[in-house]
Amino acid sequence: MTRPVVQEVAGDASLPRAVDLVVIGGGILGVSAALWAAEQGHSVALLEKGRIAGEQSSRNWGWVRRMGRAVAEYPLGIESLRIWQGLNTRIGQETGFRRSGIVYSGQSARQLAWLATVERDAAQFGLAVRRLSRAELAEQFPGARLRDTEAVMTEEDGRAEPALAAPALAEAARRAGAHVLTGCAARALDLSAGRVSGVVTERGRIACDAVILAGGAWSRLFAGNHGLDLPQLRVRSSVLATRPLPGGPRHALGNGAFGLRPRLDGGYTLARRGRAAVQITPDAFRLLPDFLPGLRRNRHELALTLDHGLWQGATTPRRWSAEAVTPFERCRVLDPEPQQHALGQAMREVRAVFPVFAQARVAQSWGGIIDVTPDGVPILDHAPGLPGLVIATGCSGHGFGIGPGAGQLAAELATGAAPLVDPAPFRLARFGRGAPAG
Repeated sequence: MTRPVVQEVAGDASLPRAVDLVVIGGGILGVSAALWAAEQGHSVALLEKGRIAGEQSSRNWGWVRRMGRAVAEYPLGIESLRIWQGLNTRIGQETGFRRSGIVYSGQSARQLAWLATVERDAAQFGLAVRRLSRAELAEQFPGARLRDTEAVMTEEDGRAEPALAAPALAEAARRAGAHVLTGCAARALDLSAGRVSGVVTERGRIACDAVILAGGAWSRLFAGNHGLDLPQLRVRSSVLATRPLPGGPRHALGNGAFGLRPRLDGGYTLARRGRAAVQITPDAFRLLPDFLPGLRRNRHELALTLDHGLWQGATTPRRWSAEAVTPFERCRVLDPEPQQHALGQAMREVRAVFPVFAQARVAQSWGGIIDVTPDGVPILDHAPGLPGLVIATGCSGHGFGIGPGAGQLAAELATGAAPLVDPAPFRLARFGRGAPAG
């Protein structure tokens, strides 16, 4: 099987005629926004073209961290961890969240410089991050054959289960009063006097006062139909999960070759680290001026990949009417094949470090598509020139951990509530984007 097994969420049978807020996208960010808004007493409709957590929200590594983020994300990461800590009790369901510790390690000059940056940034925000010597690192991973010379560790960061978390939050949102509509694509915004007044779906129109666009890798396409140019590209990821493996490491670990974390079922999730596969698509050429500085700066971390994404991007319509069948209905779930060569290399690296993994057996592997921005920081902002629309996208591979906080912040922007954190670092204007064109 090349997709993770995700807790199924059945959609509601009927479409509401009117709500206060429509959330487009049933990933971790969208369901978190819907839950918070419903808990505050707002009527909410959550729209998902496929299934809840069908794409990257169930296909990520499952890390819940504050350490190692862009400086702009630290406040959101801190608040999100606080939310994660109380989620199981708050919703009465298992998300898999555990505070089990995360370690980053390295040995090259470039890796050690990055570890120093992580330590400095964490200290700026008062996080309890420990610098580990080679001997101290060995104490955290008994029996490991680590070649790394230094590491940083936070015992308070943790992990959760992507296959459980977003579905559990969607069910909680429904219990709080939200309408949860799966297999129901949003086709277009309905505008009155230049302001959002509803959403046209494949099953009919929903009147509303506000909309949150949390469509992940699809957000740029949906926004573009309304003349908004979101600077967002797609990165292909590959992940595998092992069967239960007694005696393995108890902390999540990321080094120059791989990332791994313990799973709730006793197995491990692991992936290759350090070479993100940026898909070559027509948008990659259109957005080259936006992304080129980052590509140059992070050339050791990125690799261009030519795959089905080029054909898909070239043949997908960029404009359509609200009455037409949309790209979101033609492709309900992005489900790329995992890159088995990269996963095989990651497993070999893990086995070289942890002898116990010689007994590891792969339970599943899968591919995913990550939505990224030029600076690797999400967009959480009112859409310029389209009052009533809030954009919540571009989490750049960090979205699972910050999803609860980012979703709450998006819902606060949409409803006019006081924001959880300062939203200024997440504004679209930092990329020089203004009102819709045309």
